[in-house]
Amino acid sequence: MANNCFCKKSLHHKIHQIVGGKQIFCDKCRFVKDTTDDIVNKIKFDSEYDIKTAFPTEQHCTRYLEDRRWKGKVTSPFAPDIMPYEVNNKRYRWKCRKTGKYFDVKTGTIFENSKIPLQKWFQVLAILITNPISSHKLSKKIRVTQSTAWRMETKLRNILKVPNLNVMSDDNVEIDETYVGGKNKNRHWDKKVSNSQGRSCKDKMPFIGIYGRDSGNLMIYAVSNTKKKTIKSIVENNVKKSANVNTDEFLAYDELSKWGFNHFRVNHGDKKYAKGKSHTNSIENGWSRFKRSLNPYYRISRKYSQGYANEFTFRSNTNEFVMQEKFDLALLSSLNKQSTYQQLIS
Repeated sequence: MANNCFCKKSLHHKIHQIVGGKQIFCDKCRFVKDTTDDIVNKIKFDSEYDIKTAFPTEQHCTRYLEDRRWKGKVTSPFAPDIMPYEVNNKRYRWKCRKTGKYFDVKTGTIFENSKIPLQKWFQVLAILITNPISSHKLSKKIRVTQSTAWRMETKLRNILKVPNLNVMSDDNVEIDETYVGGKNKNRHWDKKVSNSQGRSCKDKMPFIGIYGRDSGNLMIYAVSNTKKKTIKSIVENNVKKSANVNTDEFLAYDELSKWGFNHFRVNHGDKKYAKGKSHTNSIENGWSRFKRSLNPYYRISRKYSQGYANEFTFRSNTNEFVMQEKFDLALLSSLNKQSTYQQLIS
């Protein structure tokens, strides 16, 4: 059969296959013309290793993102109440009838204005929600520069803080703090930090963690200090009043009862780690796993420490999700969160 394929190339291109009048494959460019439903319905994956097979072309990635974002009804980010019209089917672009602005499915997301193909973005996202990986190793895996891999990782970590995975509905929670950084006594003599004993934050990064026993969700916040004022702000924004709050003997938790919570504590200093249902063993387990997740990295900075916490808590809170559910949840959280390189490093 002689005909033009949908890529609009010259007539000498031979049509390879036609299925139901919907799919046409060109021998040279392998351009695929298909409906969104046909493409999306065929995309199934169970692990990060299936991503390349599930998204063989950029068109598959675009159609999948369109389906997850718009669910069959294209909406303009500039005027959501007015139906836009398609202006370029091959490039998947639309025009807003009210503002006259052009947009595509990546407009308003972290993928906007990125020259990196969606195939690589999807591959990195699948890797991050499965296992931690350094930017050096990632750059070799997806064949980009180390700086590009770092930028992709940093952008994706910022979207992995999903509001739905919280502990606000839990009646029983555990709260604790930890410090990330090597011990001062193990440092070389010219790298030792003076007056850094105890809970000093001069040479360590402090984190506040909240674990919900009912939901099983874990929330971790990178903070500048572990003072009472800092802890109060985090607890009041994430834990409902009248909840049963379990902590250790740290003095910053002394006024939890005054703040409207039912406070239970155990004294680790006396080597007591549980008193009935009062304990912090679950959040302590979370700290152990969190610190092990940082092993692949040469170092992390205070500036980007919240991103590493987001990455870990997302994996922890979606541990019972299947791969595609985790991927879709992370993909949807990328909407309306566009960021530039200057914003990342500022």
